[in-house]
Amino acid sequence: MLKENGFYKGINLGGWMSQCDYSRERLDGFVTEPDFKQIADWGFDHVRIPIDYNVVQNDDGSMKEDGLARIDAALALCRRYGLHAVLDLHKTQGYSFDAGEHEEGFFESEKYQELFYRIWEAFAGRWGDRPDEVMFELLNEVTEESYLPAWKRISRECIRRIRRFAPDTRILVGSYHYNGVREVRYLDAPYDKNVLYNFHCYEPMKFSHQGAYWNEEFNNANRCTFAESGASEAYFEKLFSTAIQKAEAEGTELYCGEYGVIDIVPPEEALKWFRTIHAVFEKHGIARAVWSYKQMDFGISDARMDGVREELLHNL
Repeated sequence: MLKENGFYKGINLGGWMSQCDYSRERLDGFVTEPDFKQIADWGFDHVRIPIDYNVVQNDDGSMKEDGLARIDAALALCRRYGLHAVLDLHKTQGYSFDAGEHEEGFFESEKYQELFYRIWEAFAGRWGDRPDEVMFELLNEVTEESYLPAWKRISRECIRRIRRFAPDTRILVGSYHYNGVREVRYLDAPYDKNVLYNFHCYEPMKFSHQGAYWNEEFNNANRCTFAESGASEAYFEKLFSTAIQKAEAEGTELYCGEYGVIDIVPPEEALKWFRTIHAVFEKHGIARAVWSYKQMDFGISDARMDGVREELLHNL
């Protein structure tokens, strides 16, 4: 059970080794040791670390030792402060959930797929002997339904290769529609007992993403309050129902790797959403990692959350 093994209540370190300018200043300074201490002091048991391929892999598929060393350092800080870690490959050669990255062809290209496998073989060879401390998330947010048949094949082959080095490491696999929770039911049975189903949840998007400048629909939509959003415990019960049933039928667990509310929403309104979704997470024992620790338009540590953070942390 993730709850008993230190992967139950987490927070994302978004924007550190992913979705950034990759400058040395960013990689060295965006998240540092005091942040790990703060996260532990807040009561989290793990961090999810999004990692883009170009931090750890050259275009020819060779691995970047300095990038791997950065992850080593992050895991050492996790150990120092009693935290566990999910290593999330947020972008791979030929694919990103963000169309603006112009990464294309992964699901059709054996070359790109081989480069993906090489990353995970490297990760498994380096950290696969630490199953009690590190969990792997194969790929962030497959988008299109048409990718699913290929993704099932690719993820299975990737796990097969990982298992040569990391027989006991827990591995997260998500479905399409940006790791949609409704789409978990379309995944195959887990490869083995240590493979879990992963989803993300920002629903209702009209509430959590209102005013999102990167999305024309949400940016131009009318703002809404929590009461107007339609969210409730019953709403999340229904939303999660098929995923819960699928996990139970397959004898595995659910992990929500991202959930959160954009910083445009007043903190008191965001708190209502967190309180509500948290109640359903707790009822069903769903492990999770909130998006995100700082900045990235969703920062929990940002000053705007000062007035509600204590109660918010109680509801994460």
